Amino acid sequence: MPNKKKEKLKKKSKEKAKSKSLFNRGLVKLAAAAVIVGCGMLIVTIEKDCAEKEKELIAIQAEIDLYEAENTEIQRVLESDDISAYMEKVAVEERGYAYPDERRFYDKSRD
Repeated sequence: MPNKKKEKLKKKSKEKAKSKSLFNRGLVKLAAAAVIVGCGMLIVTIEKDCAEKEKELIAIQAEIDLYEAENTEIQRVLESDDISAYMEKVAVEERGYAYPDERRFYDKSRD
């Protein structure tokens, strides 16, 4: 009879251990799934940010190329000792200046 009681106690303790280990395994699986989902979301977010940054880089590189071309033109003018012609060009084309006796006509029909 004592053997039966011992066997029953062993079975119960095994069942309790088994139920506890199943619960623990379930938590581990759930935690692992949550980590995997979190990592996946993080990867997608990082890829999206990288794509946006690459677009910004392309736009900035285009601006750099434009400024380098402008600097090259200015450097060419400065080296040619024709600064007055360059200053006149900038004043008339970019700043909107005019000579005192010059008349300008603007087409207002397009406004």
